[in-house]
Amino acid sequence: MAAAGNLAHGHVIEVGPGPGSLTEALLESDAASVTAIELDPRATKSLADLAARHGERFRLILADARRIALPALVPPPRHVVANLPYNVATPLLIAWLGDAAAFAGLTLMFQAEVAERITAASGSPAYGRLAVLAQWTCRARIAFRLPPEAFTPRPKVSSAVVSLVPHPVQPPVPLFAAMQRLTAAAFGQRRKMLRASLKPIGGATLLAAAGIAAERRAETLSIAEFDRLARLLLA
Repeated sequence: MAAAGNLAHGHVIEVGPGPGSLTEALLESDAASVTAIELDPRATKSLADLAARHGERFRLILADARRIALPALVPPPRHVVANLPYNVATPLLIAWLGDAAAFAGLTLMFQAEVAERITAASGSPAYGRLAVLAQWTCRARIAFRLPPEAFTPRPKVSSAVVSLVPHPVQPPVPLFAAMQRLTAAAFGQRRKMLRASLKPIGGATLLAAAGIAAERRAETLSIAEFDRLARLLLA
C-alpha cells in the first residue's frame, strides 16, 4: 500500500482482487473510491462484505480487464494498484502504458523476473522491449520484493512491486504504435545487428537518419535513441 503513495481524493482501480485483502486495505485509505475488476465470479462471495460496508465507495466489476478501457471507469486522478494475475500481467501493462497520460500512477505486482525486465537499464541482460516501453512513458522502479513464503499458498516464484509514475509529457497514440512496431522488430532478433533486425522497417536507412551505427544491437540503445528512431519511423 505505501508504495502507491498518496491516494487521497484519488480513484483507485484494482485488477484481480481475489479474496479482497488488498481491496480492504485500499478502502481503509483516503481514496475517494475503489473499483475492483475480477474475472472469477467466485470472488464475489469474499467481496460482498466489503460492498455492504462501503456502499457506493466500492464497486466490483465482473469482467476481463483486458477488454476494459480503465480511464472510462473513474474520473481523474486515477491510480491502478494491483497484484496482477501473472499470466496476463505483461499485455495488461503494455495496454495501460499506451494510456499512461490517464493515470496518476500504477503500482503493480509482477513476477520478479518481469519486474526486472520493466526496470532494466540499457546494456543489461534484462533490457528489452518492456523496459523501453515502460521507461519511455514512465519513471519506473522496483518498490520492494516479496519472497515466495510471503504468500499462502506459496508460489514457485519470487515477486516484486513496481512503481510507475507517468512522465508529464506522453507520446501521442500514433507515436506509441510506432514504438511498439520498432521495439518488436529490434528485440525480435536480439543477436542480430540493427541493420538486419530493422530491415523490414527501413534498416540501414532509418538508422543513418537517426545517426545510429547499423552494427549496434538493440540492447545497447538508450531510451532517447529509441525515441529518435520511433519519431523517424512515424514521419
